[in-house]
Amino acid sequence: MLRTHTCGELRPEHIGQTVTLCGWVQRTRDKGAILWIDLRDRYGLTQITLEEGVEADAVRETARHLGREFVLQVTGKVAERYSKNDKIPTGGIEIRPEKVEVLNPAKLPPFLIEDDTDGGDDLRMKYRYLDLRRTPVRNNLMLRHKMAQAVRRYLDGQDFIEVETPVLIKSTPEGARDFVVPSRMNPGEFYALPQSPQTFKQLLMVSGFDRYFQIVKCFRDEDLRADRQPEFTQIDCEMAFVTQEDILDMFEGLVRYLFKEIKSLDFPTVPRMTYADAMRDYGNDKPDTRFEMKFADLTETVKGQSFPVFESAELVLGINAATCAAYTRKQIDELTEWVKRPQIGATGIVYARVEADGQVKSSVDKFYSQEELQKWKAAFNANPGDLILLLAGPEAKTRKAMSELRLEMGRRLGLRDPNSFSPLWVIDFPLLEFSEEENRHFAMHHPFTSPKPEDLALLDNPATIGQTRANAYDLVINGVEIGGGSIRIHDRAVQARMFSLLGFTPEEAQAQFGFLLDAFEYGAPPHGGLAFGFDRLCSLFGGSDSIRDFIAFPKNNSGRDVMIDSPSPISEVQLKELSIQTAVVAK
Repeated sequence: MLRTHTCGELRPEHIGQTVTLCGWVQRTRDKGAILWIDLRDRYGLTQITLEEGVEADAVRETARHLGREFVLQVTGKVAERYSKNDKIPTGGIEIRPEKVEVLNPAKLPPFLIEDDTDGGDDLRMKYRYLDLRRTPVRNNLMLRHKMAQAVRRYLDGQDFIEVETPVLIKSTPEGARDFVVPSRMNPGEFYALPQSPQTFKQLLMVSGFDRYFQIVKCFRDEDLRADRQPEFTQIDCEMAFVTQEDILDMFEGLVRYLFKEIKSLDFPTVPRMTYADAMRDYGNDKPDTRFEMKFADLTETVKGQSFPVFESAELVLGINAATCAAYTRKQIDELTEWVKRPQIGATGIVYARVEADGQVKSSVDKFYSQEELQKWKAAFNANPGDLILLLAGPEAKTRKAMSELRLEMGRRLGLRDPNSFSPLWVIDFPLLEFSEEENRHFAMHHPFTSPKPEDLALLDNPATIGQTRANAYDLVINGVEIGGGSIRIHDRAVQARMFSLLGFTPEEAQAQFGFLLDAFEYGAPPHGGLAFGFDRLCSLFGGSDSIRDFIAFPKNNSGRDVMIDSPSPISEVQLKELSIQTAVVAK
């Protein structure tokens, strides 16, 4: 080894020892008679001190010409540090060098490799290999490593077997767009990269591997955002001979284990909420339950008072922003402009303040008497000092807008603390969604999700198909969907019925999924599973909104890796080998 110790290892008990360190120059400080070097590796930082008349002139001359990020080997004695630094673990010692060797010089980096860097996102993405030297980024990847090891320990302890599944598979409909890969040996035909190992893990259940898991790369060609990348990682799991209750217990155990191991937090049993209740009370299927602020439906309460906005509205919803009655007109106007943004889509806000004496003062006093306004107050259990905020309009649009307003008010009131965690199981999702545009049903999760056994008969009546509940579940933490899954269909007849409801002809179903349908005829056990978004789980534990911070080499919002300049054209020779001609069509 070129070193005897790391830059984060030495302590006062090493004083007097001769050691050799290797690392990068974080910074140098030259005061003439004395010169300091901060030497860094992934384990920490150690100060090297060179003093005139103490260290050899040749060593000091070498040190004087060092630049940032030079790679060094330093040999010397560990000494007690005169001016100690209690902010770093090695702050009680320093190295008095006998030898300083430059292993590799370095160009001046395009940004400061410091915790608080001067590099913008684009620049740091281009030089990601330099960004990875920064302590916060390195710590994120260390957190990811620890979580992956903890996942494996827990699942191995529960008799799960880690099995790799193929990356080059068959393209199938439903879900997001596939990334496709041309086959040289089969001209005109393509592989797809897996959006998940769904069918393979079901086949493993048919094969008798009753507990499978995999920390696996998945690929989806979809629009990107902070918590979405074209390639991402799942903790993919499947179990046989189980009910929904067994799966919820098993993976609630995994989440509680991770919080204990990584965050030293003990969680009680994770509460459960039906999809219907989540939509009614919070307006979305992944509610942030760190704070209450539930919706109240005032549609019937506010009708009949000649206020045109409410009279014509399909739905009137409100939330109680507790303690916000002191909001100024300027603050209310700013909030009104916020909900009018295209991504929110509301037309405005109606508000009502509960005064110190219990009276209610609203923005629509012209239409509503104090007696009517007291009904609003009662509907929200509002107290003096509270602010009631109402939105009105079409049902789906209004629920979505109110959900966003609730989250924004939670943020403004400091109720969304990233160091506070509120996990929740959301269950009993609808099995199917109907698309008016395509005039057909889509699977809300995927085509292999089993309906609730008690709802099977609903599939036989066109009038009740939409009421069928799925045997499906999502784990939500702090308003983020961390994982989801379902009990699968294991009966060929039921699976064929599902394909029919989704618009597949028997021939299309056989062509796309014949291998799975055929496997169900050879003794498929009841089975189900769940997949966690590993990147999202890491970002949640790390207190970040962006999964990119926890991926070594992420893509930008255009799906590009600007460091290696990918995607990029390929040569005519490669295209010819693949029997492909390209013609890019403008959108």
